[in-house]
Amino acid sequence: MFLSSNPLSMRVYTIAEKQLLDVHCRGFMLFLEQIHVLNLETREIVIERIMALDTLDLQIEDLKWVVLMVLFNTPGCESSYKKMEELIFDLNERVVH
Repeated sequence: MFLSSNPLSMRVYTIAEKQLLDVHCRGFMLFLEQIHVLNLETREIVIERIMALDTLDLQIEDLKWVVLMVLFNTPGCESSYKKMEELIFDLNERVVH
């Protein structure tokens, strides 16, 4: 697989990917790339793992857990995993009950 390292390049999603990953999920993945939680390779692994799920109703919370699992299982991504973990749990703590 060829991944462009050009910072101006943009990921074009297939029709099937767009059907499973709504605009909020795709936007969240772009945000994770911009804050250096995901890189090109880990983004593609996340998309591949999402597409392998047996679901037609993917929620953004599901995406967050897949990202965590990919980062946890990818050597050298310890700091990204920590950032993602902090992001998830910090956002959840801000919710007022």
